[in-house]
Amino acid sequence: MDTEKVTNAVAPEKDVDGLTSINAGKLSRGDLGDCFIPCTPKGCMKLISQTGMSVAGKNAVVIGRSKIVGAPMHDLLLWSHATVTTCHSKTTDLAAQVGRADILVVGAGKAEMVKGEWLKEGAVVIDCGINHIPDDSKANGMRVVGDVHYPSAKEKAGFITPVPGGVGPMTVAMLMENTVQSAKRFLKTYQPGKWNISYTKLKPQKPQPSDTAIAHSFTPKTIGRLAREVGLFSEEVEPYGTTRAKVRLEALNRLKTQPDGKYLVVTGITPTPLGEGTTTTTLGLAQALGAHLHVNSFACVRQPSRGSNFGVKGGAVGGGYSQVIPMEEVSLHLSSDTQAVMAASSLVVDTINARVLSESTQSDKALFDWLVPLRDGHRKFSLSQLNRLKRLGIEKPETLKPEEIYRFIRLDIDPETKTLSGSVASEMMAVLALSTSLGDMTRRLARMVVAYSRKGKPVTTEDLGISGVLATLMRDAVKPSLMQTMEGTPVFVHTCPLSDIAQGNSSILADQIALKLVGPEGFVVTEAEGGAELGMEKFFDIKCRSSGLHPDVVVMVASVPALKMHGGGPAVTAGSAMPKEYSAENLTLLENGCNHLKRQLENARAFGLPVVVAINTFSTDTDAELGLVCEQAKLAGALEAVPCSHWAEGGAGAVALGQAVQRAAETPHQMNFLYDLEMPIDDKIRAIAKSMYGADDVELLPQAQQKVALFSKQGLGNLPICMSKTHLSLSHDPERKGVPTGFTLPIRDIHANLGAGFLYTLVGTTSVPPQSPAFSCFHDNDFSTESK
Repeated sequence: MDTEKVTNAVAPEKDVDGLTSINAGKLSRGDLGDCFIPCTPKGCMKLISQTGMSVAGKNAVVIGRSKIVGAPMHDLLLWSHATVTTCHSKTTDLAAQVGRADILVVGAGKAEMVKGEWLKEGAVVIDCGINHIPDDSKANGMRVVGDVHYPSAKEKAGFITPVPGGVGPMTVAMLMENTVQSAKRFLKTYQPGKWNISYTKLKPQKPQPSDTAIAHSFTPKTIGRLAREVGLFSEEVEPYGTTRAKVRLEALNRLKTQPDGKYLVVTGITPTPLGEGTTTTTLGLAQALGAHLHVNSFACVRQPSRGSNFGVKGGAVGGGYSQVIPMEEVSLHLSSDTQAVMAASSLVVDTINARVLSESTQSDKALFDWLVPLRDGHRKFSLSQLNRLKRLGIEKPETLKPEEIYRFIRLDIDPETKTLSGSVASEMMAVLALSTSLGDMTRRLARMVVAYSRKGKPVTTEDLGISGVLATLMRDAVKPSLMQTMEGTPVFVHTCPLSDIAQGNSSILADQIALKLVGPEGFVVTEAEGGAELGMEKFFDIKCRSSGLHPDVVVMVASVPALKMHGGGPAVTAGSAMPKEYSAENLTLLENGCNHLKRQLENARAFGLPVVVAINTFSTDTDAELGLVCEQAKLAGALEAVPCSHWAEGGAGAVALGQAVQRAAETPHQMNFLYDLEMPIDDKIRAIAKSMYGADDVELLPQAQQKVALFSKQGLGNLPICMSKTHLSLSHDPERKGVPTGFTLPIRDIHANLGAGFLYTLVGTTSVPPQSPAFSCFHDNDFSTESK
């Protein structure tokens, strides 16, 4: 075994034995105040000092040259100004060398090799040897002695350490002293909210290379270093390779008494094929705050979907000089969170199918024996089975009657009602994003309704007896993944609920941990996918209700080309030339598009927070166009509007945005929700449709009306609403850009995601995901849900 490699695996700041090459090197060159001194040599120096002898100018002899005793002992005596001679097995005339020593330290590992007659009268003798020699008077036939013949040496030495009981206890004491010193050094440098972090200095190239070329031109910090820089302890981090790691939820428990930082949510205008850049802006803003404005900043974004990776977007998380690296690691698999959701959703579907088959082919006794096997004459019910018995009002499971067994084992699932795996996966990902702890996730998974009985009673994963297995499958997926931006600022990449059929936000746990780590003066920049009327509304009314967190500022992202499209610009077709309207100055088209920006600003301001507009600039933008957008944004109520060039320049291109956000965070504000949970279901739907989309009214189609009555009767009327509509328009029609008016929003159906904790509506022609968990978790959010 390579002992040097093993020893150096210990972080130097935790090497309380003083054995790493870094600590040994510092000791060798005399940096005694900046290293850990090995415990035995340090103890020897303590013992020497207590004799009253001054080491300076004395002749010192060290016998032995081990890394543990001899070599560091030589260095300590030398830097204490003694004249030091190191002796070893090849030294000639050892007795003469010993005879000149005022101080003798022996650590050769040879029993009683130094004789008393060799010593100088009055010498200080430190015996570090531990040897076993035969002794018939001892019960085990052995006696412990040192490297010095103690009986003769004590007659000439002024001071001498016995063996055992001399250097050993002092070594232990020095180990404790080094441990305390390590803690003091750590506490001196580590303070919650005060990072000692290094940033990468960007050198943007022109013309700008591809995102891939830019990502490959940087070498990220090791994940262990990044974790230490932001105040995470090593035991709170589970590395996946060298540049990404899972963060254990124990970190949140440790930091729970620390005050939170400032909380920013980045949203945007309604997406277009021309790109708005909310993710790129989220990362660029985090880089600006951290690397350029020198405040702690953390970005929290969703995991990418396969549509983002392999579709028209060409990238997954950010772009240009504002992206997460390494690109391949964040884009492909990351840390198996999505695979865990896929496996769990497949288990649900397979279990339903198996249960339906078993109930149709087996007797009550056979089914009971299968569900609760008899072992050693006893049946042991699982926790989920006990919970099911409790819900059925059966209090004595050990003495079940035949009719009670029947009620317990027969779910009587209607095959027509079983949930498709895509829908299960979508809700599970939403559960991951909305959970506030492992226990909360477990409870949410148990509440998931995945089928109905023939009598219309809901069947949950707990009824199927698999809620505990699902939690086990997803126990690692609940931990956020730590990565970094191009400039070395930290990023949590976690979960990917879709914004058109779920809440579309990154996880609560990522936000919570980040807010504790940045401290009260720091900033957490989290992203709400889709337009403000969709992802942002769900961020406030669903995510913030679950987390209890209240943001300080809303950042609204817009771009000149996208606003031109909302102003009536021509359609963009993949593979075709870009229409000239988007590359040439066109103030009329842009001013029309600013009406859409005004509408989305109204949506953002409805929640009571200050709004800053970030204009994601393109090379074709003119000063007149940027000035017009800034002017219109301020007239519509934005606190400030700032052009940003973070795609081309990294954090340096978003410094003005960072400063605007800092100012906005200091303005008085009070967050409010769009609706009260106690409102009737249809009134909550109507409030969203009118306030966020500009609809005249809503129309609940017959199936939706039936669900409103059913859910109200079942006591589910106080759940928040997740509107599942196209993200390509404020209305339900993806072709209607700008600010659609004069429309009634059709509600086709309503479903209950009891695990996620919301009711979701199907608006217009939107539909639930097809029977494919991979499609549910990865489909490209840049295409309309009508294609599903």
